[in-house]
Amino acid sequence: MKRIESTALLVRSIGYGEVDIIATFLTREAGKLACIVRGGRRSQKRFGGALEPIHELFVTIEDKGRELCLLKEARVSRARHGVTANLEAMEAAGQALRWARHLCPPRVVEPAAWAMLDGLLDVLDERVLRGEAVVPNAATVAFGLRLLAVVGYALELERCVRCGRPCPAGRPAFVDVQAGGIVCSACGGARRTIKGELRDRAVRAQRGEGIDFTAAEGAELVVIVEEVMAAHSGFDTA
Repeated sequence: MKRIESTALLVRSIGYGEVDIIATFLTREAGKLACIVRGGRRSQKRFGGALEPIHELFVTIEDKGRELCLLKEARVSRARHGVTANLEAMEAAGQALRWARHLCPPRVVEPAAWAMLDGLLDVLDERVLRGEAVVPNAATVAFGLRLLAVVGYALELERCVRCGRPCPAGRPAFVDVQAGGIVCSACGGARRTIKGELRDRAVRAQRGEGIDFTAAEGAELVVIVEEVMAAHSGFDTA
């Protein structure tokens, strides 16, 4: 049996039987773990607010190598009350948590994905506490593009994925998510297109540059991001 102690984020929680809960955590030390929480539905006092998403947690988990681990202890190590008090911030945070749950494989340590997700939640919290508006898609799309990259599904947005021909900056392009990026007209193109300026900004965001997207830009790119997730991880875009 392996004992895991780690900072964590709750990415999913569902009822199991009459009194238990299955909680899925993205942990910094051990990756994504699904845990049985004995009696979790019967009493919320045992773990306090530690079975709520958004907040940074510290968990103790027993891993016997089975599909489900056992959650022994959990506590909030850093609360994010700004996010939980703001509907738009909650929507943005929930979107990011869903993406991470689908893209991060079980028991694979993903330090970059962990740091990006934890950092995004901090940024959302700070924005709310400063009185700044949070626009869900615009606030999360850069994270989504970078998350795809760190788990191995990066979109190729600078050259045709079939022939390798570079696409000049500022030029619109066809996007084929199944192929993994842009496809030039000579190679058949694709049903979806992306404007040149937005493609350039998406490339910079994927590299980790601090790009602020408008609501319309965020909404357009989120559709592409989630189609990539659906192609590779069974993400439901409905």
